[in-house]
Amino acid sequence: MFKHLLVPVDGSDVSKKSLKKVAELAKADKAAVTLVYVSDPMPPMVYSDSSMGYGISQKEHKKVCEAFAADVFKKAATALGASIKVNTLHIADSNLSEGILEGAKKAKADVIVMASHKRTGIKSVLLGSETHEVIVHSKLPVLVLG
Repeated sequence: MFKHLLVPVDGSDVSKKSLKKVAELAKADKAAVTLVYVSDPMPPMVYSDSSMGYGISQKEHKKVCEAFAADVFKKAATALGASIKVNTLHIADSNLSEGILEGAKKAKADVIVMASHKRTGIKSVLLGSETHEVIVHSKLPVLVLG
């Protein structure tokens, strides 16, 4: 059915749990998988656990994001298994849903496969839903895994 899946990953438990279903789908369709990680292009004011944090340059921020993305990709590819062809794509975009859509376009995917945090009620209003934003703005089908 689908030959190229775009799968946003972020290292979260929800993202990790969805990879088993992604692997099943990719194996069933003999589909390629592109993992996409979206990072904010602008460094935060400080990186620290204390109130006396320190500033970080744009160059250092990019290096940290690339290292984190590489780690997320490595773990996700391992979870998918060796039999699945995996490509990776790191997108720097301050808007997560726009970054995912940009990734789908660059990868030439034919479906976006996303996990949902299943937020309801006031949490969904306050925290928003990136999955919903992708569904609304995507020109591709979006498969939401629960």
